[in-house]
Amino acid sequence: MPEIELDRTDYKILHYLQNSGRISNSDLADAVGLSPSPCLRRVKALENAGIVKQYVALVDAKAVGLPISIIVNVSLHSQERDSLMEFETKVAEYEEVLECYLMTGNFDYTLRVVAPDLDSYQRFLAEKLTCINGVANIQSSFTLKQVVYRTELTLTGVMNKQIA
Repeated sequence: MPEIELDRTDYKILHYLQNSGRISNSDLADAVGLSPSPCLRRVKALENAGIVKQYVALVDAKAVGLPISIIVNVSLHSQERDSLMEFETKVAEYEEVLECYLMTGNFDYTLRVVAPDLDSYQRFLAEKLTCINGVANIQSSFTLKQVVYRTELTLTGVMNKQIA
């Protein structure tokens, strides 16, 4: 993917796309102060550079029957490359896992998992997560309430630093 140097207009485009991926090119161009053709060229350049990875719809998990959200911390017996790769490959296959992070500190991985109910989560643990070779310890924390959930990356500080 080609690297591009971002300017203020690119950051504005990213702001609008993060908040409304379905915005028309015409409306986006108006919002960032460009005509449609140069705006579309910039969006395509951001896509080709891998800065804009994909366009998605955000779905309310509770509304579609997935009200249980669990933060799962996992420790492995070994932190050798093969053990890490095997774990990462397996959890990437599980649709219940929305996010997985390799961590520093007390645990090797932190996962965010969703489930329709506690029985489903128990099955996920018993039939999937605990069956991965090398898993030594699993600690689950059930969320009570989502206080903050953002999908927009805050680009203002980065933009000001890079353009200054």
